[in-house]
Amino acid sequence: MAYKLFYALGSAAMGIRVLLEEIGAPYELIQTTIAKDGHRPPEQLALNPNGWIPILVWDENAMYEGAAITVFLCDRHPATKLAPAIADAQRGLFLQTLVYFSSSVQNAFQLNYYPQRFADTPADEPGAQRRGNRRLRETWKVIDDQIGDNEWVLGERFSAVDIYLFMLTTWLRPSRGQPSVDEFPNVKRIADAVLPRRSVQSVYEKWIAERSAGN
Repeated sequence: MAYKLFYALGSAAMGIRVLLEEIGAPYELIQTTIAKDGHRPPEQLALNPNGWIPILVWDENAMYEGAAITVFLCDRHPATKLAPAIADAQRGLFLQTLVYFSSSVQNAFQLNYYPQRFADTPADEPGAQRRGNRRLRETWKVIDDQIGDNEWVLGERFSAVDIYLFMLTTWLRPSRGQPSVDEFPNVKRIADAVLPRRSVQSVYEKWIAERSAGN
């Protein structure tokens, strides 16, 4: 069961690649870009007219949106136990958190990184960026409070939502006015626990090396 994944460093496709590594399914990376003016392959735009990634392709099918792909892969490969089953009491929290990540936390990142999507004029873009940074603090605080004393987001069970959390923390840039992950101790604790996984070490090798060099 082979997959194809439209992929770029620094993008949400990295989290999906970690999932594919955890699942152990064969996959092929199709390199693309997240640069504002970067060239997108025509086949990428045909599958997602927005031009965004990740895009997952299998057989004659394709889908986009990171949270949706996450749920799809977990449900398609239930033996990995990366998500609660549909009848599991924690299924609701799993879905709620993934959607909150994709619709609220990621939206706050977009405000900061892509202000032109939210501002009427270039002069308004700095205001959108500042609001994005404030929104990042608000949304990460919600997640930090939700985690509380839990070992993982869902309690004692590791799941794909912990991988998604880790991925999003790698986007935080205090140099841009964004909060540091250190401001959210429960989030940081889980991100630190995800980091040693073999799948993460492989996919995030460059990011890990750059972070180590920065320290």
